[in-house]
Amino acid sequence: MLNRRVKRVLLALGMSLAIVSLTTGCSMLKKQPETESETEKQTEKQTAPESESETESETELQTEIAYTSQDKSIQIGGLKPYKITNLGVARTFQNIRLFKSMTVLENVKVAMHKNIRYGTLAAILRLPSYNKEEKWVEEKAEELLKEMGLYSLRNELATNLPYGKQRRLEIARALAIQPKILYLDEPAAGMNPQETKELTELIDHIREKYKLTVILIEHDMSLVMKICERIYVLNYGKMIANGTPEEIKQNEFVVKAYLGEEI
Repeated sequence: MLNRRVKRVLLALGMSLAIVSLTTGCSMLKKQPETESETEKQTEKQTAPESESETESETELQTEIAYTSQDKSIQIGGLKPYKITNLGVARTFQNIRLFKSMTVLENVKVAMHKNIRYGTLAAILRLPSYNKEEKWVEEKAEELLKEMGLYSLRNELATNLPYGKQRRLEIARALAIQPKILYLDEPAAGMNPQETKELTELIDHIREKYKLTVILIEHDMSLVMKICERIYVLNYGKMIANGTPEEIKQNEFVVKAYLGEEI
């Protein structure tokens, strides 16, 4: 979490949507200009080249949350989770939050409720519309489990899965929502090097296959540098740098922060 004294690296992948906001957690943070003059100042600042002094001043994170798509900004701060989901935003958690007393298959199926169109009466009477929708849900969930290498474990309780596979199941559940933006909160946390390597390949694969924008919060620099296109570096809750992986590697403020020197 941002209030903990840790450094965060945020990555925007895919960029299938127009995302220009600083991001963290499962939300997009965006400062909204209050006046016309402030808007002009922001425009000038964006067009002007970044100076060393600007980087050193450490841009502070704002707390207003917005979802930006096709030049349209929608405030999602304070919205109920199902409304955020309906906008096409899905997330995983730093601490895995599966329904552990449910099976692997059920964990994925439960995330598909927003795509089901039959009503209560159809479910009670088992009408054809119910059977058709449930068949589609089952097939789609199994397809995602095959994608994640979990199909053979579909009838296993989620709590019985090893840690790395629980991570994969959580990603499968998020994909079941059919999102446009997928937020992954420290997906490599607690993983060994082999699991991290497999996760890196998986993220790259799902981004390409599902045409997603993927946003990570992550500490593992090997994962970060291999799959990111743009990186935002936070230190004590403040952004100290942003740029391409190559730019971040050479940024003196990032190097100092990660070596523990004063900035």
